[in-house]
Amino acid sequence: MRVLIVEDYEPIREGIAEGLREAGFAVDVAADGKTGEWYALGNPYDVIVLDLMLPGLDGLTILKRIRARRRPANVLILTARDQPDDRVRGLELGADDYLVKPFIFGELLARVRALVRRKYEAKDPVIRIADLEIDTNSRTVRRGSRLITVSPREYALLEFLGLRARQVVTRSDVWEHVYEFHSDAESNVVDVFIARLRRKLEVDDMPRLIQTCWGQGYSLAEEV
Repeated sequence: MRVLIVEDYEPIREGIAEGLREAGFAVDVAADGKTGEWYALGNPYDVIVLDLMLPGLDGLTILKRIRARRRPANVLILTARDQPDDRVRGLELGADDYLVKPFIFGELLARVRALVRRKYEAKDPVIRIADLEIDTNSRTVRRGSRLITVSPREYALLEFLGLRARQVVTRSDVWEHVYEFHSDAESNVVDVFIARLRRKLEVDDMPRLIQTCWGQGYSLAEEV
């Protein structure tokens, strides 16, 4: 899943980015309001972590413009302002959650994961397709009783397919939600990782779960 962090204080910005990347997210960062707005309006993020007090353009203005342009990202406001009126104002303008500094990273991570699930209307943190289970909290994958070892990038792709289970997901969809803005991934990388996942998920003649939709993309669904 792809996250944008708009935060001017470098230690917080880079600390969040590092933690989210270690948790498997693709992360873009912006250190000022104008850059943050440019990223937010030009890319399909799943979650935007948005500070309110930013140089160049304040966070509430960015939030209003995100909602005016109907960008679908869920927005987590991150700020030192802890007055109830500030929280109410942010929520009224379209924020989805609010976290006050100082905070612990574990709580932020839990809130980001919850916002991702909300975006894809997945209330259960465990995604189930036939006998496949994808635990989005522990980032583990099982098929039946067998634990499947996947790389962080393989997991990110599988989770994205799982959150859009039984829907056709294009290669462009995957590229936009699994890779960062400055990614140097090659154009065939999606097909390469699909092939790797199939080799891991479909051993012992188990039914195929990653379906190829010719000319369109892929779908994680039971074989028919």
